[in-house]
Amino acid sequence: MKPKINTLVAPPRWINRPYHREWLWKQANDLFDYFQYRSVNPKGGFFEFDKDGRPTGGDNPVRGIHTTARMVHCMAIGHLLGRPGCDDLMDHGMHYLWENHRDKERGGYFWQVNDDGPVADPSKQAYGHAFVLLAASSAKFAGHPLADAMIADVTEVINKHFWEDKHGAVAEEFETDWTPVRGYRGQNCNMHMTEALMEAYEVTGDIEYLTKAKRIAELIIHKHARECGFRVAEHFTEDWKVDYNYSGNEMFRPSGTTPGHWLEWTRLLLQLHTLTGRSHSWMPKAAHELFVSAFKLGWDYEKRGMFYTLDWDNKPKNRAKLWWPHCEGIGATHFLTSHFGQDMHMYAYRKQWSFVANHLIDHEKGGWHEELSEDLVPQATLFPGKSDIYHALQACLIPLFPALGSLPEVIFREVKH
Repeated sequence: MKPKINTLVAPPRWINRPYHREWLWKQANDLFDYFQYRSVNPKGGFFEFDKDGRPTGGDNPVRGIHTTARMVHCMAIGHLLGRPGCDDLMDHGMHYLWENHRDKERGGYFWQVNDDGPVADPSKQAYGHAFVLLAASSAKFAGHPLADAMIADVTEVINKHFWEDKHGAVAEEFETDWTPVRGYRGQNCNMHMTEALMEAYEVTGDIEYLTKAKRIAELIIHKHARECGFRVAEHFTEDWKVDYNYSGNEMFRPSGTTPGHWLEWTRLLLQLHTLTGRSHSWMPKAAHELFVSAFKLGWDYEKRGMFYTLDWDNKPKNRAKLWWPHCEGIGATHFLTSHFGQDMHMYAYRKQWSFVANHLIDHEKGGWHEELSEDLVPQATLFPGKSDIYHALQACLIPLFPALGSLPEVIFREVKH
């Protein structure tokens, strides 16, 4: 008698297993514990931390608007979940955005502020304004009294200064007095603007937010990413032609292309597809193709992890392994699994969490390592150490809820019902 050969069966979805869900809740709570009780700067805003959990920047660190706004967003999520104390941090951040980041004379929100002397960086950047809209929308879900005024204020600024209707996207940057900074358009700020516009639509019901989000996605993904073989072009000229040779700030505008953003767009497209009534068939198809491209070209099959950037010949350019692409990959594969249910998506979900657990979570000192070398050794060439809860927290929580909308919206819906 021939021996019976066992056929290989894909393991059940981790997300359906009680142990995995409990593990995710623990990781989320560990992040809340790490950031909630040490982040508040008594002078206003929030501290960022080095690799050992010490505040960076001395007694008067520069406060970037994205750090302040992201903390508001995350503390609003904590408050919606029922975590005590998050409401105080949300309130602390909302008032700092309104009283310190907001330019009361000329309108808009400063990129970086401090408490001594002139504003550290008074430029008005679309990236920062996207996160103000996100923070205000999350705060409205959480019932903050400043939320409506902030949503109205930042929406007016976006419509008046940033939105370019002829292109269906936002301009990148202005000087303090709203003089345009010429010569550049970027996908990164538009991607995060899409995220914020969708949540603003969810919390207000104003269809104009959703219309703008759809137009950005059509430009960045349906036109340019599709033409580039489902690789997301990062940098453009003012008339939205791809600038293949651009080289700027390695943190916010790195040269080449960034597979982590392909994965971020994967999730955002499936969210947008849901919000628009599943009426645009190109969105789920593009989401799947972006996922395939990211893992085919961006994953390091020898040493593991996602390369930070690639050149246009699909060769690794910056070989560092950052935390946020893996966080976005987790969110993306959860959405893909929910919408398509294919084994490859479930496998990628498990693969990324195993990488995070073994290499990115700092089991000794708490928090997550935000940057690893190609050989998976913690380093800090781009980031000070442990500066931000936003990406990691969402990676832990997104899989715990239906893949239908933003975290504040799906949590609010669950609480409401």
